[in-house]
Amino acid sequence: MNLDKAQLSIKQLKEIQIKANEARGSIIKMTTLAKSGHPGGSMSTIDFMLTLYNMINVDPKNPKMETRDRVIISHGHTSPAAYSTLATCGFVDLDDAISQFRFAGSIFEGHVEPDVPGIEWASGNLGQGLSAGCGFALACKLKNIDNHTFVLMGDGEQQKGQLCEARRFAVKYNLNITGFIDLNQLQISGDINKVMPQNIMENYLSDGWDVIEIDGHDLVEIRNSIIDAVQNEKPTVIIGHSVMGKGVSFMENKKKYHGSPLSEEQLADALKELGLENDFEKYKKLRNEFNPDNSVHSDKLNSDFDINLGNPIIYDKKTDNRSAWGNAIADIASKNSNAPIVVLDCDLQGSVKTKEFEAVLPQNFIQGGIMEHNTAVLGAAMSKERLQVFFPDFGVFGVDETYNQHRLSDINNSNLKIITTHVGLDVGEDGKTHQCIDYFGVMKNLYHFKIIIPADPNQTDRVIRYISVKYGNFLIPMGRSKLEIIKKQNGDIFFGKDYKFEYGKADLLCNGNSAALFVMGTLAVRALSIAEKLKEQGISLQVWNVSCPNDLDEEALKQAAKTGTVFTYEDHNVNTGIGNSIADKMMQISLPCKFVKFGVEDYAFSGNSDDVFKLCKLDVNSMVKRIKDILIET
Repeated sequence: MNLDKAQLSIKQLKEIQIKANEARGSIIKMTTLAKSGHPGGSMSTIDFMLTLYNMINVDPKNPKMETRDRVIISHGHTSPAAYSTLATCGFVDLDDAISQFRFAGSIFEGHVEPDVPGIEWASGNLGQGLSAGCGFALACKLKNIDNHTFVLMGDGEQQKGQLCEARRFAVKYNLNITGFIDLNQLQISGDINKVMPQNIMENYLSDGWDVIEIDGHDLVEIRNSIIDAVQNEKPTVIIGHSVMGKGVSFMENKKKYHGSPLSEEQLADALKELGLENDFEKYKKLRNEFNPDNSVHSDKLNSDFDINLGNPIIYDKKTDNRSAWGNAIADIASKNSNAPIVVLDCDLQGSVKTKEFEAVLPQNFIQGGIMEHNTAVLGAAMSKERLQVFFPDFGVFGVDETYNQHRLSDINNSNLKIITTHVGLDVGEDGKTHQCIDYFGVMKNLYHFKIIIPADPNQTDRVIRYISVKYGNFLIPMGRSKLEIIKKQNGDIFFGKDYKFEYGKADLLCNGNSAALFVMGTLAVRALSIAEKLKEQGISLQVWNVSCPNDLDEEALKQAAKTGTVFTYEDHNVNTGIGNSIADKMMQISLPCKFVKFGVEDYAFSGNSDDVFKLCKLDVNSMVKRIKDILIET
């Protein structure tokens, strides 16, 4: 922040007070026009928000300049305040913001979106904004950008547990971050102290933050608190005591107006009280004339990274995919001392194999503790700052526990690389609570995540090098155990020196004409053993490794369908895995054949992974019998 600019004069503050009054009029106009929205909290937070945007280092003509201060609006439902503020400061057109609010096809959505210039992060899932702010602040710190990050929050959302994680993280890494809490003491169900009692100030103090209390409508206090917070060496939160619906007497301190707009009659009374013109008919007309244009939405594509990937590591002896991942990222880091690569950890470094990376680039290894929700969001936010961020974790934590966080990150067009080890039945002894058998089924719901499931350590190495230069969200799941290296019939390594990973291309591991078997991930080695045993019984099985189950290889499906029978084999929930994806695609492209799915049919057991596979009838011998019985019936 430019402190000289931030020293707003009394004259400037009076001008902002006039603009805040006008903004309140804009807030109630747009919510009445849309017949929905959150006017009350927008009116209580507008004084702080508008003052802040007049103080920070940001250029409306170049809202993405790298040195800008970052503002994260965590309570995204206060979008009417955000859009009114941005219009007042020259980022957007006020008439557009009012007339197009919550209109299908408009960038002015019900919760703030980064399609709107000046908005950094789509929010609305309460409790995640401070984590995103930590991500932006840490990324700027690593890149030596001299700026400040502000996170605006509501009081009700302080009930969220993820905020505790973010507070601790901000203090550990001494981030240039300031929080603001709009303490109007009302949430949807009423008084925040009755809905869920909390000690907001004490919580921040106990986690190591400094706290400043102010009158949230006194612009002098707002200005002074922001300057004090920025100059403080510790993360600081400003608690602004405010009034829900401030400025309109019949709205003030009424929980109803947290999420209810005014009627047109009430709007007329409110505008009169604010001393503003009632030009509502103008905005009705503009709304009726609005023609959505998708070209105004931000481009979702971003350029790839210029990183030296080095040469692949070729494995000829049994090892695990997670070690191959760890070796690959450490090798890439060793060849790119200044590369924008960051690896996060949630107290699982030994299991997810990132010790070698830390040894090479210790300043880029971030220990987030057992705080997966915070780590997932801050990693995604960091990735928006042109960093390649890797988030390795166990499947049940990195996918299942953090799905909501990844969904919001995907909406934000982030660039996160999720590396999940310990997926499937391979976790064995840890039992059903840790056997992540839904990783693909869960994550395929996210439109912009690419999922790549490597079959052995050599393919894992190629996949990690492939995604290390790609912009976009990726999930790379892998098991825990050591695997045999997949080889061709002549003994050569299948994913050897001549292999090049191609996204979406299936790998024909074994040819045959009796039937085809599709497999993904660590079951590829077992699938080849199944084919070998069936061959001894006169059955020729075609085996395909599908590493990209979300983007299937149609030519492989056509070749497989010619055998007349297609099987799928996975240690994943049989109802949501590769079997369903292949069946769906085969129906779409009209491939007639007999089709059978093999997978996990219920939560499994705790025990040696081989024994678990046997109990689930997914071990090699059980599969040989099941496939043979079906082919005999056919």
